[in-house]
Amino acid sequence: MKTLKLRIKDKHAKQLNILAGAVNFVWNYVNELSFKHLQRTGKFFSAYDLAAYTKGSGEYLNLHSQTLQAISETHAKSRKQFKKAKLNWRTNNPKAKRRSLGWIPFKKTAIKHISTRQSGKKSLKSTLQLSLAKGKKLIIDLWDSYNLSLYTINTCELVQD
Repeated sequence: MKTLKLRIKDKHAKQLNILAGAVNFVWNYVNELSFKHLQRTGKFFSAYDLAAYTKGSGEYLNLHSQTLQAISETHAKSRKQFKKAKLNWRTNNPKAKRRSLGWIPFKKTAIKHISTRQSGKKSLKSTLQLSLAKGKKLIIDLWDSYNLSLYTINTCELVQD
């Protein structure tokens, strides 16, 4: 397994910020739900249990169902790893004191590599198609220094820096 870090073209920033806001909304919902459940029963929710509560909300938030599951899995893993009942609240408000950087996870079923093409003597540009809710697609252009056509993509996380 190899982790590749690629830069996305800036023209996608507005769409990705909207999706990152939806991811933050799901994170905050899952965080609050799991904390309330812990208070009532004394037991932690697993990622499987959390998936039942977010089921069907992807079409309203414009997120793929696998993305919702990835958020729940990451939340459950982080909560267990850091031994916390409640994790930090996520916000993408630019004026917030502790703004969270954008983060959008995708699983294998939501990712499709469309093409890799030459864009100069040495540089490559690739195009990825990311599935969103109910047949909606997000096509992203990125600078490719690894030649993505040589790899099989299992997961994809778009992270703002």
